[in-house]
Amino acid sequence: MKPTEILMHEHQIILLVLKGVEREANRILETSSVNAEKVSQIVDFFRNFTDKCHHGKEEKHLFPRMEQCGIPRDGGPIGVMLYEHEEGRAFVRRMAELLEKLNTGDDSLKNELANTMLGYTELLTAHIDKENSILFPMGDNVLTENDQKELVEAFERIEREEMGKGVHEKYHELGHKLAEE
Repeated sequence: MKPTEILMHEHQIILLVLKGVEREANRILETSSVNAEKVSQIVDFFRNFTDKCHHGKEEKHLFPRMEQCGIPRDGGPIGVMLYEHEEGRAFVRRMAELLEKLNTGDDSLKNELANTMLGYTELLTAHIDKENSILFPMGDNVLTENDQKELVEAFERIEREEMGKGVHEKYHELGHKLAEE
């Protein structure tokens, strides 16, 4: 399996969660009620699976290797993806801050929380589409067979050493749970 295929599979899980997040945000707007436990799980999923695991693979390994193969960072698609990763982190931080304030009884922030969730959903959905349809095919065209093999090994190290045994599977299960509710 190519490293881009691994990442595209992870994108499928993330997109499932984003559909659940959109449903939850719309439910908050309609009912003015926040399921704090669910929103907390959403934040956890995005911080650990989407950012630490998935974006970690891209930022630490795939993007630098693509740069070495001639795909520019500055003024190019890699720079755009990195910028969007930072935008996404800001959305997730804001979700966590709003949830914390809501947990202390400040109910005036429910709509802002829902709109932040929807903003992140919009950003990440478009981001994933750009990676799948533009950046990853570019990478597949320039990465050698050896590059691909080394990247898969690096991704496996992230799973094993940075995430820990069974953590990837835990977040896959959580992702499916969040998508279904």
